[in-house]
Amino acid sequence: MDIFNLLNMIGGLSLFLYGMNIMGNGLSKMAGGKLETILEKLTTKRIFAVLLGAGVTAVIQSSSATTVMVVGFVNSGIMKLSQAVGIIMGANIGTTITSWMLSLTGIEGSTIWLNLLKPSSFSPILAAVGIVLVMVSKGESKKKDIGSILLGFAILMFGMETMSAAVSGLADNPSFTKMMTAFSNPILGMVVGAILTAIIQSSSASVGILQALCATGAVHYSVALPIIMGQNIGTCVTGIISSIGASKNARRAAMVHLYFNLIGTILFMVFFYALNSFIDFAFLGESANASGIAVIHSLFNIGATIVLFPFSNMLVGLAEITIPGGKNKEDVQVEIVSIDERFLGRPAFAMELCRGKVHEMAELTRKSMELALEVLLKYDEEKAQEVIRLESVADKYEDVLGSYLVKLSSKNLSTTDSQSMSIILHSISDFERISDHAMDIVKSADEINIKGLSFTKNARREIATLCRAVNDICNLTVESFCKDDDTSAIHVEPLEEVIDTLSKKVKGNHIKRLQKGKCTIEMGFILEDILTGLERVSDHCSNIAVEMITIYDNDYNTHEYFKNFSSEERASFNEEYEELLKSYPIGKHNGMIKE
Repeated sequence: MDIFNLLNMIGGLSLFLYGMNIMGNGLSKMAGGKLETILEKLTTKRIFAVLLGAGVTAVIQSSSATTVMVVGFVNSGIMKLSQAVGIIMGANIGTTITSWMLSLTGIEGSTIWLNLLKPSSFSPILAAVGIVLVMVSKGESKKKDIGSILLGFAILMFGMETMSAAVSGLADNPSFTKMMTAFSNPILGMVVGAILTAIIQSSSASVGILQALCATGAVHYSVALPIIMGQNIGTCVTGIISSIGASKNARRAAMVHLYFNLIGTILFMVFFYALNSFIDFAFLGESANASGIAVIHSLFNIGATIVLFPFSNMLVGLAEITIPGGKNKEDVQVEIVSIDERFLGRPAFAMELCRGKVHEMAELTRKSMELALEVLLKYDEEKAQEVIRLESVADKYEDVLGSYLVKLSSKNLSTTDSQSMSIILHSISDFERISDHAMDIVKSADEINIKGLSFTKNARREIATLCRAVNDICNLTVESFCKDDDTSAIHVEPLEEVIDTLSKKVKGNHIKRLQKGKCTIEMGFILEDILTGLERVSDHCSNIAVEMITIYDNDYNTHEYFKNFSSEERASFNEEYEELLKSYPIGKHNGMIKE
């Protein structure tokens, strides 16, 4: 093998790994985080978890990536350790799909149908279609993702062909043949396979390299088999590295992956070589080919899953023995508001998690405001303390989401995800401020309670009407936001205008009562604080709604949005405003007196 063949092999390997990366990223973006979301939710039954793990891994072309996701799920408290076991087992099965795709390079025959199945025949066509889709697609789109998948597959296959051609001359090289013969030692072969896979962080890629070496004819099944076993152990390194610094259960998930592959490999090797000592398998002396490698890879992973599946709980127990101790308080606290940074490597799914977290924040804010209004109308110490607690949690949501989205913004996101990110980044501060105002309202209610002040029956009815309008705008905003419904968000602004009008009426009535001596200055200050808080809550709801509308309409000037209404839009807006105003009747003067 001369220097040029070596360079060709390096180039082929580079294209192979690059193509695998492009294809995997394209498939992940095409799925848009949906596969991972299904993986997160549908793992109640372990057999379903195995099937889902296999399916997701087959799509994203990496068992290591699936394992890293599982570690992240467990670390965030999204998934239990017992659920993770099935997915890990399934991931080992799903990763065998790649070896079957790569085995197409070994197809031989002269008929037109066999030639059409060869990657060298159809890869150029896929590459041509892929590059056209990528070049004609503007921005991020499904067409561009499909183009990336096709290009990645073509590059992957071209790299495989290049590697195979570069090493084909090694068949007559005595040094290479001697080295391959040494690897027929089961222990040495396993070590080499494990080290190679640990270095490139992908069992699919290392199996592909082994399949390419089969083109030399010098790789016998006696060499290939222990290397494949070692590759299954080496792929666990990625999960172990990703679990460093994570919670105990997350580290246990990585250990389950290691124990599953390690125990499966030991059982297989002991059984196979013990049986070989009696039967003497003749095929071990034959030259391996790409399809044979795929068969061994699949049989081992499927067989190991079948054998160890009934003992899943024992694998969990073994991991718990290795990493003893239960969850500490810090682990529990992290699980309340956290998004694992491991998911940054899968931007589409990371955005799905961010959407889920901001929806939690929105619901929390709605609950906080609802309780605050109840406390204002009828003081309840327990509810008041809950509002204060919810405000502190809302602060954590803002900090976690803000920091995470800044990191995620540097990733390659689709147009839809970019829009979602913009909406979330602008909205989390509004949701957090709403929870702040809820706490302020509770403080005012607390002051009224401590000082023994009270509203008259009419004044209470007046404030209750305003509170009902504020509660309605919060419900409408949160519902529109969580459903991503910019159509219903349009109805937030007219209600915000109504609340401003109601607040002015309440203030006007208060001034008249103050002039007649029916209300004290002290009570007036408290009322002013309450009205200011309620108005600002409706303002923040308006901000969120307008942000949704303008971004989905590609009009980012939120301040000018309502100023640019057409006469028809303004008439419709005014009509809705007038109808809403009738729903919240407040008289000109409904007295409010001191205690």
